[in-house]
Amino acid sequence: MPATIIDGKAVAAKWHTETAQRAAALAAKGTTPCLAVILVGDNPASISYVTAKERACAADGIASRPIRLPATASQDDLLREIHALAADPAVHGILVQLPLPRHIDETAVINAIPPEKDVDGFTDVNTGRMLIGEPCFLPCTPHGIVQLLVECGVETNGAHAVVVGRSNIVGRPLANLLSRKGPGGNATVTLCHTGTRDLASFTRQADILIVASGRPGTVTGDMIKPGATVIDVGVNRVPDPTAKRGYRLVGDVDFPSASQVAGRITPVPGGVGPLTIAMLMVNSVAAAEELAK
Repeated sequence: MPATIIDGKAVAAKWHTETAQRAAALAAKGTTPCLAVILVGDNPASISYVTAKERACAADGIASRPIRLPATASQDDLLREIHALAADPAVHGILVQLPLPRHIDETAVINAIPPEKDVDGFTDVNTGRMLIGEPCFLPCTPHGIVQLLVECGVETNGAHAVVVGRSNIVGRPLANLLSRKGPGGNATVTLCHTGTRDLASFTRQADILIVASGRPGTVTGDMIKPGATVIDVGVNRVPDPTAKRGYRLVGDVDFPSASQVAGRITPVPGGVGPLTIAMLMVNSVAAAEELAK
């Protein structure tokens, strides 16, 4: 029997409704949540992501402050923008769209954002707080995946979760969140990566399989435990002359074969992506609520 498709858009819509209500309550008290989004360069994928975030801000009642810098901007230019936004009481959240041009140190830039305005949850301070279970802004994609599992009734307590990919943006923080006590956690987690030998021997053990490898077709149907929940984090453009734009989007999981084995599976697009943006809106409003106290 084909897998049940997990509708990320429907789950995200619930969060957007709640976020809009919280934003309206703040606005009624004189504070309009504001998210500043900095884009360096003209990477088409980055432009698309930033545009989607700005649309979500408008829909949820969050003011958006776009900052656009050319790809030739220096690191000092970027840091000056961040410092100005950090000092502006009308700005509650600061997001720097990644990746940055190679001549800019991403770590230095991210850590220039005050933790209380780090709505991406990427600063060293918020990462450390997350690792020890202290209150902080959680990184949006891992947080969104956990909420997706909770909303869809996927049992994580005692489950074996296998995460494929060890990035600091998805894989590592997700492994931490899944192992935490509480809803959406308490799983036994295996973290796989490019150095893992015989990847399939691990993925076939997974009750919950999350794939964030950044490579199309990393996991195929024969690598999945029958009935497992499969979360595909990847978004890859592959050439397709039949498509209007000349390409189509695919995940890191081979959907045709995986969907014949898994019990539930996220599509690409329409799975994890909407939850990532929804959690960014949640963090932005939470930042405004905290700074308005």
